[in-house]
Amino acid sequence: MIKTLLIPHKIVTVNSKDEILTNHAVEIEDRFIRSIINLKDIDLENYDGVVVRYPNYTLIPGFVQTHIHLCQTLFRGLADDLELLDWLQQRIFPYENAHSKESLRISAKLGINELQTGGTTTILDMGTIRHHEQVMEELISSGMRAISGKCMVDENDLMPQFKESIKDSINSSVELANEFHNSAEGRVKYGFAPRFVLSCSEKLLKETVELTNQFEGSVYHTHSSENKNEVAEVRRKFSKENIDYFNSIGVLGNNTVLAHCIHTNENEINLLKHTGTKISHCPSSNLKLGSGIANIPEYIKRGISVSLGADGAPCNNNLSAFTEMRLAALIQKPLYGPTAMDAKTVFKLATIEGAKALHLEEEIGSVEAGKKADLVLIDLETPTNSLDPADDLTYSNIVYTASKENVKAVMIDGEWVVKNGESLVYDPNELVSEGRTELHNLIDRV
Repeated sequence: MIKTLLIPHKIVTVNSKDEILTNHAVEIEDRFIRSIINLKDIDLENYDGVVVRYPNYTLIPGFVQTHIHLCQTLFRGLADDLELLDWLQQRIFPYENAHSKESLRISAKLGINELQTGGTTTILDMGTIRHHEQVMEELISSGMRAISGKCMVDENDLMPQFKESIKDSINSSVELANEFHNSAEGRVKYGFAPRFVLSCSEKLLKETVELTNQFEGSVYHTHSSENKNEVAEVRRKFSKENIDYFNSIGVLGNNTVLAHCIHTNENEINLLKHTGTKISHCPSSNLKLGSGIANIPEYIKRGISVSLGADGAPCNNNLSAFTEMRLAALIQKPLYGPTAMDAKTVFKLATIEGAKALHLEEEIGSVEAGKKADLVLIDLETPTNSLDPADDLTYSNIVYTASKENVKAVMIDGEWVVKNGESLVYDPNELVSEGRTELHNLIDRV
């Protein structure tokens, strides 16, 4: 296997010392970071591999987004200005229910292309009820690192035709897990994804916990406490708060990732802490749907795992980690003061904390020897970034100033998927043409 030596301007390691290195190189071989080398200690003229210099670029770990709906990318712009339950009932459930294999495949392609070109290298994805093999196959062929699973729905007052029996939901999920879990040499895993309390019976929610535990490296991925009306309906049905109900049936735990967690009380926060349950914070989605602002500084203070996700394109309307980082920082400051959610903290939520949420911190989330080569090169040497070279401004430049336009190259598992800011996986013109055709077909089916 040919070795590659990347020599950037800076390396933001996100290691245990939060080192930002200059005059260093990253050596990559066989999908792994083999070493990080001080340039003073290497003879570049006689290096027995490929030397690639990026003198103006900063090297960072790939972003990890822990709540994505690839199945919804095709619906971008078609579900604006609605609150959560109306958004689901009037738009999202009907559109997901109308997916064909072809429309779901292009929806996944559109999402993966956007994520990769924006520097996201790993996702936790929730699909729709049918045809999820299309998403899994596209994740494998695209080079993306992912944990993904079909959504599980066996109760649905919002749209009764968008559901399946417990037996069918579980059997199809297990079939998908048996086929796809740890595919592509472990790069793609299967995650079990009950939609949320109001679309799942207690039996389905409980049995899915057992299924998750049967597949090592899988996660239990669902929504919780996103919307006041949702929380009120859970309280009406079960005489419990959302997270309290999850706890009563054994859903909370170290393998569980809950998206949102905006409306929680003190008891629920303690439950999240003591059970090791993970939170995926989706600030753009929470603002656009008018759902609220999660108390992320308090969660972090309590030692609860928090990471970031863009959610789906119809409630965002983009999938940019840069957008989520900036908003995650800014929306807390009017509430908790300007020192809340500093740039370094937020950057770590988008990298190493995301990796920890998925139990992948030994493989990804930082630039360190022994980890997988999931790396992003960004250009911060632009007139729109700070011109002060101080290391402590690097985080500021990334979180407050940069965008996906600053992303120049992306590597996943040691393979380039983006170079010169353009995808090596997808042709954007083909995506637009195919996407437009399949969207029109889907709307005709609704």
